[in-house]
Amino acid sequence: MVRHQSGDAVRITTANRSSADDIAARQRRYLLAMGFRTVCFVAAIFVTLTWARVVLIVAALVLPYVAVVMANAGSSKSDGFALVNGPSGEKELPGGTGSDTDSGADHL
Repeated sequence: MVRHQSGDAVRITTANRSSADDIAARQRRYLLAMGFRTVCFVAAIFVTLTWARVVLIVAALVLPYVAVVMANAGSSKSDGFALVNGPSGEKELPGGTGSDTDSGADHL
């Protein structure tokens, strides 16, 4: 039996988060962006500088699109971990040396 001596955790899967966790993260991103949009809109009402008001209004108009894109951006499956013994281009099983009758397919 082989045991790992290092203190590093052994990664056994690259499974994504649960659906509920993914939805909760998307909702948080959307609410954060829409909250920032609300701040921009309210600030545009009280700001006296014309250029700052224009920037805030444009931000308030563009942020709904950005919020939807951010919320719909799913989590990627790439987690930055490389497989130690990744694909090498070789066949996984060695090629057969006998004829088709040696394969055992007709011995059912």
